[in-house]
Amino acid sequence: MEIVIDVCVDALLDSFKILPFLFIVYLFIEYAEHKGSEKLANSLTKLGPFGAVGGAILGCVPQCGFSVMAANLFAGRLISAGTLIAVFISTSDEAVPIIISQPDRIGVLWKLIAAKVLIAVVAGILVDLVLKILVKGKMEEKPFEELCAHCGCEHHSVLHSAIKHTVSIALFILVVNIILNSAIELVGDDRISKILMTDSAFQPFVAALIGFIPNCASSVILTQLFLDGVLSFGSVVAGLSTGAGVGLVVLFKTNRHLKQNLAIVAVLYAVAVISGTVINLL
Repeated sequence: MEIVIDVCVDALLDSFKILPFLFIVYLFIEYAEHKGSEKLANSLTKLGPFGAVGGAILGCVPQCGFSVMAANLFAGRLISAGTLIAVFISTSDEAVPIIISQPDRIGVLWKLIAAKVLIAVVAGILVDLVLKILVKGKMEEKPFEELCAHCGCEHHSVLHSAIKHTVSIALFILVVNIILNSAIELVGDDRISKILMTDSAFQPFVAALIGFIPNCASSVILTQLFLDGVLSFGSVVAGLSTGAGVGLVVLFKTNRHLKQNLAIVAVLYAVAVISGTVINLL
């Protein structure tokens, strides 16, 4: 019973931390849609390389709230796929505060942030460049079309619609967090440590897969294993590059194009594994 209570409390706390980010982004989206601010929407969709750079910098903030915001903005077609991927890659969730809590390892923190920002910017710009070439001349979706389809937002005020979306997604995240916390509690940190194969060349591949667990627990485990010497620097970079917190969960919830979502997951994994392997070799 004590474990069940701990799992639920942790899930509530994790979900509660996301609420301000969810509300802000939905308030912004609803305002732009209701007020017909086409200039604002167009300016966001045409940021070009600046989108990836800005996304990478925002993702550095030790909180997965920005990855949640980015997922919603992408579902609303307000930011590009490259910007979304840049945010996801640079997001480190709980890694920053964990490393800060050990003053003798602060030097590693700047290397980690620098590596992830550089990878995020390069990956984001390349993705947008490739997509621009591939979809040249094709009709693009209008902003808000996918995110607000069938929700009836146009019949309510900006505040009402923003609260409605926020509560809906927050409840969804809460359920996911309870399930994931329960699963991680059952598996245990020791088993995850063994799965990561110390000193193996395949470590970045496994770490990147663990990073996909949409919960702050994955970043906590990966960072702690790195500080304990179980994970190499390249492997922790790989794991934290796919660790976008609940951003991926929100993406699959709000963006109904499954192929797009799977492609984003594939790109994240490929970038994380390649980057982690190269770093380990260097």
